[in-house]
Amino acid sequence: MLITGTFIDEISHDIPHQNWGRKEWESDFRHMKMMGIDTVIVIRCGYRKWLTYPSPYLISQGCFSPSEDLIQMYLELAESFGMQLYIGTYDSGHYWDTGDLTREMEMNAKVIDELWERYGHMKAFKGWYISMEISRRTKGAIEAFHTLGEQCKKVSNGLPTMISPWIDGKKAVLAASAQLQKEESISLKDHEAEWDEIFRGIQGAVDIVAFQDGHVDIEDLEGYLRINKALADKYGMQSWTNSESFDRDMPIKFLPIKFEKLRLKLESAAAAGCTKAITFEFSHFMSPQSAYIQAHHLYNRYQEYKSSWLKKDYK
Repeated sequence: MLITGTFIDEISHDIPHQNWGRKEWESDFRHMKMMGIDTVIVIRCGYRKWLTYPSPYLISQGCFSPSEDLIQMYLELAESFGMQLYIGTYDSGHYWDTGDLTREMEMNAKVIDELWERYGHMKAFKGWYISMEISRRTKGAIEAFHTLGEQCKKVSNGLPTMISPWIDGKKAVLAASAQLQKEESISLKDHEAEWDEIFRGIQGAVDIVAFQDGHVDIEDLEGYLRINKALADKYGMQSWTNSESFDRDMPIKFLPIKFEKLRLKLESAAAAGCTKAITFEFSHFMSPQSAYIQAHHLYNRYQEYKSSWLKKDYK
């Protein structure tokens, strides 16, 4: 299982902004291409008041006008490097503050139409990412995913839609907390029962489910991924893995992950039958030009790993 996709987190919430312009982003896309990445996913087109593109609607709602249209730039770079790009929906932050997804549905109903009108003609625009993140039967989540997924597919003539939830394991703690683990963790049985209900409710509106893989211990991960794959098969969805390239075990949040941990997680995904591995996220945690020097070394170790597997396959 090799990484062939990555999120782009330009509007950083809990990791430092790298202040890149087009030159740096073009270099990063080149590095992605060299690593074998063919899919890039903009994790959200806006977060609270910060935007990746000059949205007339969101600016009218009090958001700041960005200095550059990053969505346009990413689509141009993706096309130049032969990649497909998924555009993420808007995150108002209201859900994180209140647990209520109503505003996300209301605002994104307008944002989705706006995004398609502005960028639907561009060749690299190949899908949608519904940016709301949940782990369990969050109130209103099924309705929100189904409503927005259907709208995305309707306006774009059926382009695929994707979500990336997390497993409610013992590492599922708030990023702002000093805590690394919690006492309670969802059982395999409960995880299967709750996500069977969610998958049933979003069937037909969501095409791809890529669970985040960092919230449970590595030795337990394969069991959850096997359940995810079985449920995806049952409801006609693709089961990808979102293999986090940052470390949740460190008191400093967040640093590039130790390569051995990344390797073991990818091997668990392969054993579970996941069909594609993406990561959150290349530019901060794996790029040779990341602000974290550890990321440069992680890129080198991963390239060595990839090369060894390609040699085995060739033989």
